[in-house]
Amino acid sequence: MRIAQIAPLAESVPPKLYGGTERVVAWLVDALVDLGHEVTLFASGDSKTSATLHPVWPRALRLGRPRTDPNAAMAVLLEAVSRRAHEFEVIHAHIDWLHLPLLSRLGIPFVTTMHGRLDLPGLPALIDEFPGACLVSISDDQRIPLANANWCGTVYHGLPIEQFRASFTSGSYLAFLGRLSPDKGPEDAIRIARAAGIPLRIAAKIPRAETGYFKERIEPHVDGEQVQVVGEVNDETKQPFLADAAALLFPIRWPEPFGLVMIEAMACGTPVIAYRSGSVPEVIDEGVTGFIVENEGEAAAAVAQLASLDRRRIRAKFEERFTARRMAEDYVRHYQQMLGAH
Repeated sequence: MRIAQIAPLAESVPPKLYGGTERVVAWLVDALVDLGHEVTLFASGDSKTSATLHPVWPRALRLGRPRTDPNAAMAVLLEAVSRRAHEFEVIHAHIDWLHLPLLSRLGIPFVTTMHGRLDLPGLPALIDEFPGACLVSISDDQRIPLANANWCGTVYHGLPIEQFRASFTSGSYLAFLGRLSPDKGPEDAIRIARAAGIPLRIAAKIPRAETGYFKERIEPHVDGEQVQVVGEVNDETKQPFLADAAALLFPIRWPEPFGLVMIEAMACGTPVIAYRSGSVPEVIDEGVTGFIVENEGEAAAAVAQLASLDRRRIRAKFEERFTARRMAEDYVRHYQQMLGAH
């Protein structure tokens, strides 16, 4: 099958550091190539892929200097796709909504994976304008605010089976990995670790908009012993950070559409303790790959129950549910259904 994949331009594919969507796109593209498909990736020029790369902008926008107007870059991206659209049997977009007016008029079957939250003002009206656009959610919970959209299915994220090595020994600290912003729950993680009497290590990106939050709410608790901040991790340093942890804390305070870090932890054999929000109940198998809790007190109590979990079983559940190959096969089924409908 000849498939076009349209990636965001904020980060390279895969990203150098933080960038969940671009990382998933990288894994999907490589898995599709492994399955024998002919894939063209529209992405930034500093991307690395086993597919055919169509570089639409020299460098990813977040790390590029001088700063680029993202609208200018996206206009170039859409023009590149429109010029080559006839070469593909199906086009798969990962750039939210910007492509809908264009692709709806080109006559090529296309699917859009929604990677973000959908409980935002204006989206119902937008959906009404494109009732036939085939959308794929990354969890069933994600689609609830737009229940009337043309949902073609849910495809859970997956990562390469060899991406992370599992550790089957109990870790010595609790891990927090994500943005340092209130909706990710870093303050809760600090209190949970203190209540459990186990050190907390924080690997996190600090968005410019959240610098004040970090200075006021997080930094005063960082003592280098009970609470450590290790900075933003890359693919190499993320492996030992997660594998050596007793558990990943995921005390989110927002409707997380998927939560990629949960399956990254599972791939390392590391259990997850998470608040019951968003996609969490779909991703965690309660009492097998972790514990789903309602509050800080239950989370601290769950830390005491970690010894009841089998880290080999956690890794096995990851291999069963969340590999890149499984993700690619799921998408291929959706592509084939679309082609059959045309």
